[in-house]
Amino acid sequence: MARVATPPLASPSVPRLRDIVELLKPITWFPPIWAFLCGVVSSGVPVASRAPFLIAGVLLVGPLVCGTSQAVNDWFDRHVDAINEPGRPIPSGRIGGRWGLWIAIVGTALALGVAAVTGPWVFAATCVGLLFAWAYSAPPFRLKMSGVWGPGAVALTYEGLTWFTGASVMAGALPGWRILVILGLYSAGAFGIMTLNDFKAVAGDRAMGIRSLPATLGVGPAARIACVVMAVPQIAVVLLLWAWGHMLVAAVVAALLVGQGALMPRLLRDPVRQTPWYNATGTSLYVLGMLASAFGLGRVLGL
Repeated sequence: MARVATPPLASPSVPRLRDIVELLKPITWFPPIWAFLCGVVSSGVPVASRAPFLIAGVLLVGPLVCGTSQAVNDWFDRHVDAINEPGRPIPSGRIGGRWGLWIAIVGTALALGVAAVTGPWVFAATCVGLLFAWAYSAPPFRLKMSGVWGPGAVALTYEGLTWFTGASVMAGALPGWRILVILGLYSAGAFGIMTLNDFKAVAGDRAMGIRSLPATLGVGPAARIACVVMAVPQIAVVLLLWAWGHMLVAAVVAALLVGQGALMPRLLRDPVRQTPWYNATGTSLYVLGMLASAFGLGRVLGL
């Protein structure tokens, strides 16, 4: 394994706001906010009745928890980013000293504060999400070093915990078992999405000894595993929705799954080049299926 020196910490001047925003990667907030909205819809509770809690929940899963996780990742992976993304705020020196670490710590504290006043189940989910955010990148755990634990942790937090948070925010209580089952299945399927995201950093991962599935198994086998892992939970979702009496939604989710299946051969022909295209097409169908399932749950629960 090649040894890469950690980039030196630049002058610890106060970072500019735009560099802090770039560090928090707003583009990455969309998936958890989408899953959060799926949780809101699946609860069946009228939005107007819980509007302040809804706003707090969006802030939590987006800029606070997800943004904090990005700051944590960039701080502890600044040596990897020096290879893969040298223009990022920390390796480029635009956020110098230990500002990256302090931003992550402050974000953690703010997230816990907002969650504490939003509800006990939301607070519990936020604690778990932040625990994984730090364990993913920070030693001694460094879950991202594993091609199993890393994508699994991100899938759970991005899809499952945020869906759980949305349902809890609206219900003010623990979500029903049907919601928990469906969000668990979509979390499992999201493992495949997170594995596809590892294709963009194969060279850096191999250099740093990060055992992502594409780096250890090769991009071809990893892409096939990702496709299977994405498809199987959706089949289970279709069957459950059908069994619960919501045939129309089950048919919609099944059609979206068929669409993904039709797109997968192109992905498998060249996973590295085609992953951005598949994320824009096949993954979009996956998350549309999440929303359709959420509507189905709201109807099935009779809310």
